[in-house]
Amino acid sequence: MRILIIEDEIIIARFIEQQLTANFECSTAIALNQQEVADTMPGFLPHLILCDINLKEEKDGITLVENLRQQYVFDVIFITSYQSKAIIERALLYQPLNYIIKPVDEAAVFAALKLAWPLIESNNKLGRLYDNNSLHQMLSDTERKILQLISQNKTSREIASILFLSPYTIKNHRHSICRKLGLEDGNNALLKWAMQYRNS
Repeated sequence: MRILIIEDEIIIARFIEQQLTANFECSTAIALNQQEVADTMPGFLPHLILCDINLKEEKDGITLVENLRQQYVFDVIFITSYQSKAIIERALLYQPLNYIIKPVDEAAVFAALKLAWPLIESNNKLGRLYDNNSLHQMLSDTERKILQLISQNKTSREIASILFLSPYTIKNHRHSICRKLGLEDGNNALLKWAMQYRNS
């Protein structure tokens, strides 16, 4: 399993890396800033990203994950010292597998990864690029049509009318799409994803 650690404090990044390699069968990479992330992602294609939320750059870790998810398929665990409810709720839109709360210690890293590990191992779609082919394989024909209509800002009722399906069926499909894309239901997360994917 490939794990990318995005953390701007090198001591913390190295500590996390040591805990991962000591306790789990994985290969790791560290990115200290977003340029290093951009340089690392295409060749490394991580299955899991451990991402600090506060990166002291123009984009925080949540926005970085949001942007990366337009190109890559991966799971995420956020590293954070934030106690803000708003920050946590924003992070939840991207369905992190867990959180590592700073100050980071051995038990926190081990527990976060131990709980997430079975979910990562069972998901064979991780560690790859998003492209038309992978999206085609991931979603059914109906789900792809719904995603296209969502990107046109159609409501569930409008989509149901266009596809001659019930609004309840559309709701179920939207839930399925969110689950496959690793998005939180509600809060317009799917609309936001669809718009960004269309424009990417």
